[in-house]
Amino acid sequence: MNSNKTITYLGMGIALYVVLSYTVKIPLINQIRTDFGYLVFGVFLCIYGVEGTIVGVLGCIISNLLYSGTFPIGWAMGQLFIGLVCGSLFKKTENTALRVLIACVAVFIGIGVIKTLVESLLFNLPLSAKFIRGLVASVADAVPFVAGIILSKKVQKALKI
Repeated sequence: MNSNKTITYLGMGIALYVVLSYTVKIPLINQIRTDFGYLVFGVFLCIYGVEGTIVGVLGCIISNLLYSGTFPIGWAMGQLFIGLVCGSLFKKTENTALRVLIACVAVFIGIGVIKTLVESLLFNLPLSAKFIRGLVASVADAVPFVAGIILSKKVQKALKI
């Protein structure tokens, strides 16, 4: 694919991630919300592989800066892990069920473990309290991420990518 076209689509993906993350939030518990930007992240990882990681990382950073004014280092590191793992493994299989399994494990590790550890260390918070919140956040984020994986083939076909 033309590199200009790829860069354009990735930029549009970042913008869509930010819009969905910023506007469509379903509150769960204690400031944890379902983030529909993950839907876009899942689609772009399926279509572009590792290159789609930029959609999740930059989308996460920009939407958090707009929403709360904070730089989300823990979230960004979790997104980076998810993008690199899923992006590289999604290119090796077209099996949607396998992609969903990979995605659930990657989101659990990226958000439930990596983000939680980074935030516990940075902000000197008790790991036991952060771990439960991290697990809830990973489930909340895995749902739209999986929806994006399931929709990715239709999006790819519609955009003729």
